Amino acid sequence: MRVRLTLEYDGTRYAGWQRQENALAVQQVVEEALSKLTGESISVTGASRTDAGVHALGQVAHFDTSSRIPPDKYAYALNTLLPPDIRVRSSARAADDFHARFSAVGKRYRYLIHASAHAGALNRLTHAHVIYPLDLAAMRAELPDLVGTRDFKAFAASGSCVKDTVRTVRSAEIFQEGGEFALFVEGNGFLYNMVRIIAGTLISVGAGRLAPGAFRRAMETKDRLDLGVTAPAHGLTLMQVFYEGDRL
Repeated sequence: MRVRLTLEYDGTRYAGWQRQENALAVQQVVEEALSKLTGESISVTGASRTDAGVHALGQVAHFDTSSRIPPDKYAYALNTLLPPDIRVRSSARAADDFHARFSAVGKRYRYLIHASAHAGALNRLTHAHVIYPLDLAAMRAELPDLVGTRDFKAFAASGSCVKDTVRTVRSAEIFQEGGEFALFVEGNGFLYNMVRIIAGTLISVGAGRLAPGAFRRAMETKDRLDLGVTAPAHGLTLMQVFYEGDRL
């Protein structure tokens, strides 16, 4: 039987989602809890291999089991075994051909920024902190250049070996409340560090450190150096993974 999980986690103390040889990862913690629960050796597959420090509100995963535990009971049972920084939001039986990663047709991410002379005490693990003011209008003016099916070669992390860099960004929005900014980006898939590079570039444009039109220029030149720095991991949250039949 295949079971689908939707998870949220605070990625602060983890070396990302994917199991690591010498560091604690979210996948390992979930697999160990499942193995304890079922008495089986369980392998869990996640939709997104989030990096160290990255958070999730809507990570999706699947696993196969012969256990007779009802699929909808796994959420409650796992939450009694998992640490408080990992929670299972829901569990359900999945089709045998469902694959958390390869069945996904889209993802939605959020990036949080705190612009203030002083770093906050309560948001230090969820927001990237900048000490200078940011121009919301300048940042918003960049976003239309992201939307659509485009070659995002310049938006891949340096040294990336991915050959196909064409992706479709369905929407990109940024909002401000006081000194806090929230960027939301949704698309059919993202290159490694792509959302963090988008966030870092918007910060540079908003601070006046990059000229307007940065995204458009980078798509023309395909040069990573035409964009801003990669924003810190802890500002990023995987909000939702989409599958056929979901609202897109």
